[in-house]
Amino acid sequence: MTVKRIFTLSWLMVMFPLGAFAESDRLGLGDSIRLALEKNHLLKAALYERKAAERSVAIGRGGYLPRVYLEETAAVSNSPTRTFMMKLDEGRFGQSDFEIGNLNNPGRYSDFRTALTLEQPLLDFRIGRALEMARAEDASRSFALERRRQEVAFLVYGAYLEVQKAKAGLAVADQAVRDAREHQRLAQVRTAAGVGLKSDELRTRTFLSEMEQQQITAANNVLLGKLRLAQVVGMEAGETIDTTENLDAPVLKYTSQELVQEALATRPDLKEREQGTEKADAAVAMARSAYLPTVYGSATYQVNDHDVPFGRDNDSWVLAANLRWDLFDGMRRYNEVGRARLQQSATAEYLESYRKEVALQVQEAYLRREETGKRLEVARHTVLDAEEAVRLVSRRYENALATSVELLDAQTALNRTRVQLVDTESGYALATARLYHAAGIFLKEVAQ
Repeated sequence: MTVKRIFTLSWLMVMFPLGAFAESDRLGLGDSIRLALEKNHLLKAALYERKAAERSVAIGRGGYLPRVYLEETAAVSNSPTRTFMMKLDEGRFGQSDFEIGNLNNPGRYSDFRTALTLEQPLLDFRIGRALEMARAEDASRSFALERRRQEVAFLVYGAYLEVQKAKAGLAVADQAVRDAREHQRLAQVRTAAGVGLKSDELRTRTFLSEMEQQQITAANNVLLGKLRLAQVVGMEAGETIDTTENLDAPVLKYTSQELVQEALATRPDLKEREQGTEKADAAVAMARSAYLPTVYGSATYQVNDHDVPFGRDNDSWVLAANLRWDLFDGMRRYNEVGRARLQQSATAEYLESYRKEVALQVQEAYLRREETGKRLEVARHTVLDAEEAVRLVSRRYENALATSVELLDAQTALNRTRVQLVDTESGYALATARLYHAAGIFLKEVAQ
């Protein structure tokens, strides 16, 4: 055992002593995905973003509703005009206030003004455009949430498959240890019978030690896989989830072209970008609406008092309508419309590029799956050949017709092909799942 491996195992024992991990929950793939869709933190974040977008729509609708606000203003002044108006608003204007000296030098005067105002938009096209943008953003966040659901489900599938792969790797390592022990036993028998070499016995013992080290690593991979699966699902740190089923590669029901069409029609990330173009269209319309007039109505009830806030020496009211039409603003609106149009064009180009990228992703995933399938066939035949080679070399070794080096080389080749088979089987299942994920129908076809 190398110094590095001894250090690693010692560190694991210190950081994660016996009992540090809770007993694994055993879940099937469907239960794991359902739990992840409830507890995964990334999915929760996307859900909060969707709710925030819904609030933006509510904010946009609120633009059509009146504003009601209360104001309290305290003022002190010796300005002739301000003092004159304060006394009028308070109903305290008297005959002496018309004297020239009092008009020109009224002295310091105070006023508390309380006003309750209602302001109602009567015509403002910008409100409707802002609401359109908020609705496009809400729809975009809805598709973003669905995209995140697909991603989380795919991550759970991959993590579940990793646990299955780690278990299969541990089984291969266990078998390798058993085979190595059998080779050591044969070497010991040959040495005891006087027909073997001591070096062969030592060599088989070293080989067994190497297989035992690989067994330790394989066992650790199983634990790490369970921890990673629990993390993806959304469990607490240190919790583990064990698998209850062996996943086979999903059945492929579609041709490559059908999957491309499905992706272009249903992929949520593509739909999310399409909503971006609608948002850009609304931004152009909003920029254009700045050329149109706005009309607002208002109603104000006002009380004034000379001595105390919210007091009432006198009251009054005002009803008003205001039309505002900006005729010239230094070409600001013109440039804002131009900027919005350019951003609209850029968004459309990005969308078209992404459409092509989505089609390419599906085609690549389809080809990779076919490639992995062919490699899987080769790997299965290779294992059979390697097993037969070990059987033949082992029999020759028993009859002193082969050396221990030949036997251990054959066994090493067999161990390697078994590991490759485990990797390729897992890779084929994952490649099929990735193909469905690229088409945007992973939850529908795999995680039902």
